[in-house]
Amino acid sequence: MAGIAEDAAVELLRTMLRIRRFEERCVELYSATKIRGFLHLYVGEEAVATGIAAHLRPDDAVVATYRDHGHALAKGVSMRAVMAEMFAKVTGCSRGRGGSMHLFDAATRFYGGNAIVGGGLPVAAGLALAEQVQGTDAVAVCCFGEGAVAEGEWHETMNLASLWNLPVLFACENNLYAMGTALARTEADVDLTAKATSYGMTAWSVDGMDVAAVHTAAGRALTAMRAGGGPVFLELKTYRFRAHSMYDPDRYRDKAEIERWKERDPIDAWRALLEDRGVLTAGAFDELDRAVEAEIDDAVEFADASEPEDVAELTRWVYSDDSTVVTGPTGGTR
Repeated sequence: MAGIAEDAAVELLRTMLRIRRFEERCVELYSATKIRGFLHLYVGEEAVATGIAAHLRPDDAVVATYRDHGHALAKGVSMRAVMAEMFAKVTGCSRGRGGSMHLFDAATRFYGGNAIVGGGLPVAAGLALAEQVQGTDAVAVCCFGEGAVAEGEWHETMNLASLWNLPVLFACENNLYAMGTALARTEADVDLTAKATSYGMTAWSVDGMDVAAVHTAAGRALTAMRAGGGPVFLELKTYRFRAHSMYDPDRYRDKAEIERWKERDPIDAWRALLEDRGVLTAGAFDELDRAVEAEIDDAVEFADASEPEDVAELTRWVYSDDSTVVTGPTGGTR
């Protein structure tokens, strides 16, 4: 258990279970058209967000991708607020305006949810720079897929983060296929840690299916960062059990490969270890699972009973709080 206390070990299991059951319920709700638009699920990757978030403080910032439900829940965003956002209700964390891909909650310092591949990288660097300027030991964590490594923002952000010694953790969730293309088809060198070290920063490759391995690596990285050690890049080798999104026919992966990865399910593996060590009984797991399902039932009920935003409010906060039409110098309006 890599030196993890028993109560903390159970909490890791609970967090992963909350994410998994939430995602499974989202599949049902999407099929029932309660959730619409794009939906990217985190099933299989739960150990990554869970292992990192276990070390985060309330004043630490997190920036994620459009596969962001797990990160939001792990960071402490209310499940009610996340579910209501999925339902496009005004009680959602983004007032129902962002949906699945644009979760946001300033209170927990969860700064997205970002639909642009690599778009969260410079945001995370900016958040880290703000902490550095203010002289705090808070950090910023940026979770992104390996597909973002091909984007210009990745290279620019890595360079600046290293140059300015920013306290930002780059957590690359390498699930091998980005949207639907194998890594070897997009990168001449698939050693992502080598790319990171070329920018002069510490980089490790971690088993992203093992929550203890993620927990250990994240703890080591964040401790060094808080002490002024600068940015760290973690390549977290993981795998999504479901397609890229609910619209994806998933024809680019071999079904046997998916089944092999499912044999390494991070929740099953951690549960088995805890039961083997006598930390958890089968009955205790069932009780934990029932409590998680009850929380999800409550979130769905809350979201269902909530109202969508008033149509009269929909033009607010698009460019400003003022809906006044302004005529520009060339006669155009905005």
